[in-house]
Parts: sequence; C-alpha cells; structure tokens
Amino acid sequence: MGGVTYVGGAAALALAALRGQNAPLFQRDSMYRVLVLGAGKIGALICGLLAESGSYKVQLGDIDGAAAEAVVRAHETRNILAFALDATDAAALARHLAEHPLDAVVSGLPYYCNLGVAAAARKARIHYFDLTEDVDVTRGVRTLAAGAGQAFVPQCGLAPGFISIAAAELITHFDALRAVKLRVGALPQHPNNVLKYSLTWSTEGLINEYGNPCQAVSDGRLLEVAPLEGLEEIEIDGTLYEAFNTSGGLGSLAETHGAHIETMNYKTIRYPGHCQQMRLLMNDLKLNHDRGTLKRILENAVPQTLQDVVIVYAAVTGTQDGQLREENYVNKVYPQVIAGRLWSAIQVTTAAGITAVVDLVLEHQGRYSGFVAQEQFRLTDILANRFGRYYAPGGTKHVSGEVVVSGRAGHQRRQAANG
Repeated sequence: MGGVTYVGGAAALALAALRGQNAPLFQRDSMYRVLVLGAGKIGALICGLLAESGSYKVQLGDIDGAAAEAVVRAHETRNILAFALDATDAAALARHLAEHPLDAVVSGLPYYCNLGVAAAARKARIHYFDLTEDVDVTRGVRTLAAGAGQAFVPQCGLAPGFISIAAAELITHFDALRAVKLRVGALPQHPNNVLKYSLTWSTEGLINEYGNPCQAVSDGRLLEVAPLEGLEEIEIDGTLYEAFNTSGGLGSLAETHGAHIETMNYKTIRYPGHCQQMRLLMNDLKLNHDRGTLKRILENAVPQTLQDVVIVYAAVTGTQDGQLREENYVNKVYPQVIAGRLWSAIQVTTAAGITAVVDLVLEHQGRYSGFVAQEQFRLTDILANRFGRYYAPGGTKHVSGEVVVSGRAGHQRRQAANG
C-alpha cells in the first residue's frame, strides 16, 4: 500500500504551501534540509556524507521503512531521520514534501522513478538531483525544469556526472577541438569469473546501459550508436582493458560541445573478454528483450564486492597556440573507510559526485536554476569541495584488503545497526 510513515520521533509541523512563486517552498534554518530517496548501496552513503558533515539534516525515504531505519542506526547520527515512503505514489510523495521543510530532494531510485520525483520537486519548488543514466528520463527532467526558479540537476554521480565535469574542464584549455573521449569503469580488483566482473551497483542500471542506444558525435553530428559495439583496447598504468559503447555516460556534454568538435564518445571500461560474453547474453540469447530474466541471472551468478576500483579517463585533443595537443585526466579511486565503515569505490565516487554538486548548488543560492548540466560545474570546484575530495588520487587496494582480512567488512551495516 502506498503512503508515508514517519519511522521514529515526532511528526514535523505541516507548513502552508507558498503559491505563485519560483522561490523554494521552504526557507532553511542553519542547516540544509534534504530528502534522500532510496536506502540502497548509494543512497546509504549519500545520506551519511551529508548528515555527518554537520551542515545537513537528512530525511531518508524508502519504500521499506525498516531498510531506511537500519541505515540511520548504522550511521549513528541525529541528523538523519528515516521514513517509510513510496516515492512512486505521487500523492504520498506530494504530501511528504508539503509536510516537511526541505531545500532539495536527491533521488537514488531506479531511473524509471525519477520523472515522478522531479515533477513533485517542481510543484514543491525545491531543488532536484538524481543519478540517472537514462537519456529519455533526462529529456523529461529538462522539460519539467523549463522556467523553474530552482535547480534541476540530473545525471549526477560518476558517469554521467563527474566524467563530464572532468572532460569539460579539459575542453576549456583548447582553442579548437578535435576529439573528446570519455572512459569509465567500475571493476573488481580481483576478477575470477568468465565475465571478469562483480556487481558493484544497480543491476537494472547496468542492463539499461548495456541495452539502450548510445549517443556519440561524429563529424559534428549527434548520432545514435549501438551498445556493446565500438570495441577498443585501452592501456592504463600498464594494464590492458577493453572499452565499448554504453548508454547514457555522455550526458549532455554532446549537446553543449558537439557542434564544435569532430568526434566525441563515451565507452565503459572492462577487463578483456567481458564485452563478448555480454553480447552472447544480451544479443545472441535475446535477453535484452527479457531484462527481468537477465537481472535474475546476473544477481544469482555474479557476486557483489566491496573490493573494486573505479577508473576515470578523459582525453581531449585539439589545438593550443596553433599546435595539435592532447590532455588527459586519469584517476583510479579505491574503496575508502568513511565514518568507520568500508565503502566500495563505486559507492564513494557516485555519492561524492552527487553530494559535491548538491553542496555547490545550495551554497550558491541563486546561481543555478532550471535545467543544470553537469558541465556547468568546474572540476576545480568539485575537487576542492568537502565531498568531492574523495576523488583525490593516491588511494590503494590495501585499505579494502586489510578491512576484508580483519573480518569487519562482511556484516558491517548489520553490526553497526545492532551496536
């Protein structure tokens, strides 16, 4: 049954809706007030980073109130409140937004839930952020954002998200552009199955990226290209990888810079051989047309891991002072211990990306409104931000290895919640 229930504590006072204004519905006190939707792998860290900063009061909403409450207990901070909230129930979500003072809503939900959340944010006149990689959802958010006084910032996180910010920063260094390559991969540190892969984030999102049409720029024209095609080899720090087309990672960067460039594309990095196996599953066995079955197969056969590594690679080629040059941003991010718990690299990079953007928007009231593309944020500002600092280079796999060997990784959320 859809609806909202406050899990623990007294109900907040209902506030009257301000009408006919583009300003945010609620004025904040000394702390920003944010609703995070989704108590999963990424949502759990998003709400923790915000709440533990001391600058945010966070409401964590999930259709499973017990899951949200477990996350709150694990973080051990009074700055998070848990709610049983079905965000797909438009009436329940609108009622929650009307009854609780908020500056922003952050959606950590599957991509197909986001348009409803964005519509509710527009009506409530609060800022909106999401992690979607889905192109059609982003187009819908752009339509909803037209003329809004608050910011609508989809495609936050890693890819799309941080990779677009990194590439856009390099683009500013050139007088004329020739090519932009964006490559990102979240990989197990120790691959040992035929896919050479572990599930590190949303399985539905992964299948969406592997199965939907992709965007690329060729000769200055925005094109659709097939997923799991465009296979290439790429070597980083002496290790050989493969990369291939996947959907959504280009974000809005092609629309912003595509008319002034010969080629631009986004590809996912994997260990060699992965693409061939996924082609078998999705194309030859037709599981791209039966994604429910594919999801069950992957989740039953491919393990999750906290011992991963995220590779971020952006390359821009163009002219500087009349000479053809290339600049690169290359980084490897490993799992990190935050607030006493080990978080995977994909959790850290995704949560750090969106929280840094949230922080910049809320700290600079009035600077951002309507549809906000990721490339409107400066890489230097992201890396200098208190949340963006988790992208700092220099990490190693040894942190996660030591935590795993100690036996503290396997049940850490349950241990914290029961502690």
